[in-house]
Amino acid sequence: MTASLPAGAHAPGERLSAQLGLTERVLAGPRLRKLLGVVEAGLDEVEQSLARELKVTDALADATTRYLYEAGGKRVRPMLTVLTAQLGTGTTEHVIAGATALEMTHLGSLYHDDVMDGADVRRGVPSAHAVWGNNVAILTGDLLFSRASQLMAQIGERAIRLQADTFERLVLGQMHETVGPQAGDDPVDFYLQVLSDKTGSLIAASAQAGVLFSDAPEEYVQPVLDYGERVGVAFQLLDDVIDLSADAEATGKVPGTDLRAGVPTMPSLLLARASDPASRALKATIDDGVLRIADGADPAILDDAIARLRDHPATAETRRQAYAWADAAVAALDPLPAGAVRDALVKLSHVIVDRSS
Repeated sequence: MTASLPAGAHAPGERLSAQLGLTERVLAGPRLRKLLGVVEAGLDEVEQSLARELKVTDALADATTRYLYEAGGKRVRPMLTVLTAQLGTGTTEHVIAGATALEMTHLGSLYHDDVMDGADVRRGVPSAHAVWGNNVAILTGDLLFSRASQLMAQIGERAIRLQADTFERLVLGQMHETVGPQAGDDPVDFYLQVLSDKTGSLIAASAQAGVLFSDAPEEYVQPVLDYGERVGVAFQLLDDVIDLSADAEATGKVPGTDLRAGVPTMPSLLLARASDPASRALKATIDDGVLRIADGADPAILDDAIARLRDHPATAETRRQAYAWADAAVAALDPLPAGAVRDALVKLSHVIVDRSS
């Protein structure tokens, strides 16, 4: 069973499912009803844990650390941890602590990403650095990372190693994205590795945490790790498509936020590979606009170019790649036993690439 759809097609019920929460969309249907209740209960525990762990006695730090958490979010990572935990003894205290720590790590990375990318909006609200400035936003991310490490330390050495290894990959991914490909690097392959490090590693860790902290069979660790990494890349590739969406209300971001900031995305990289005159002209227009925006020009100067890239074959190819990575994620699940958990993981790979925000 794969996640692929014909070009231009939409999954059945996609419009309706977009109005539902992620968990309900993944665990819809009578076969998964019991699992839905278990996962929702686990996510409630994670939310309560996050609320506790994000509370800081210092008034400023309390406001900043809770800011993006209270703005919402899909909670993909904790849902994945709770879900894979059902391959073992279920939603243990360590599973909740691990899910909380990894979601806090994700939150911390958002504070840093928005500073480095110059993003003005996150989750439909002004980004933290737009409210408190770069320094406070960076320090808030650091505080969240430290609190996540404290939680993992309560679980044990393997949890500490998981957190440290994941954090190392997050940092390397961000560093490589910042520096860019070097001589001899293929820009597309380089970008896919950045996605694996920045996004795939944390989603993979979340899937792995559910197995590790529920004492599930050791032979399940690698399959869920591979699944999570590939789903993470698919997730980010679809985000690159969503970045070009004209519906800012649905996405919670200004259309073309990454593009205007000069942040590489798969559509822009594939556009650079195109050799036809129209594509070369569009690439030149975007490159010139990015430089002018960096010098203080109105970001709206790229509105028309972003609309043209939205309809360009490069964006359709990016969506196709997202489906291919989702298919590879499903293939990684072959060693897992048949049943509700595996069915839900397959469904999640579909939902990841069929979303609009």
